[in-house]
Amino acid sequence: MSSNTPTDKVLVKDFLDGKNESFELLLTRHKNRLFSFIMSKVRNRDITEDIFQDTLIKVINSLQKGKYNEEGKFLPWMMRIAHNLVIDYFRRESKMRKTRSTSDFDIFDILEDGLLNQEEVMIQKQSYSDLYKLIEQLPDDQMEVLKLRYFEDMSFKNISKLTGVSINTALGRMRYALIALRKKIKYKQVAYE
Repeated sequence: MSSNTPTDKVLVKDFLDGKNESFELLLTRHKNRLFSFIMSKVRNRDITEDIFQDTLIKVINSLQKGKYNEEGKFLPWMMRIAHNLVIDYFRRESKMRKTRSTSDFDIFDILEDGLLNQEEVMIQKQSYSDLYKLIEQLPDDQMEVLKLRYFEDMSFKNISKLTGVSINTALGRMRYALIALRKKIKYKQVAYE
């Protein structure tokens, strides 16, 4: 940046002081990276535009409510907001498609950051495939709790309500599922050695 180009920190301060054109400068400076970041996650232009707009609204609202305090780190802060909105989008989509009962849904596809090389992608996919097969071998009650917790990010309270068991039972099922998975993974590693 040249010496006469205001920093993000200055532009944020000016925007908060009522100079709306300062936000336009911030947007012009960062919109391409923000849009590309969202597009790399959702891979759909229309959805990307929607999430981009939602991100801008949330950024403006957060700034106006005084929730921005990461001086000098405006772009990462804005991208974190976008990232959270992307995750929210996929959670909504997964619930609408009722992915709990299909094996086509893979939470790791959503969270992939695109920074892995081809070999790492193949290894990661194989690892996730192996893990998913191991999860499918769990008793139904344990598998259900594990999938609800990790694939749908549900709280144990909500899992308890959905499955009709107490929170302690849901926690116990999760504990036993994790113990069983560890044993299966350890057994599989020994088998390969």
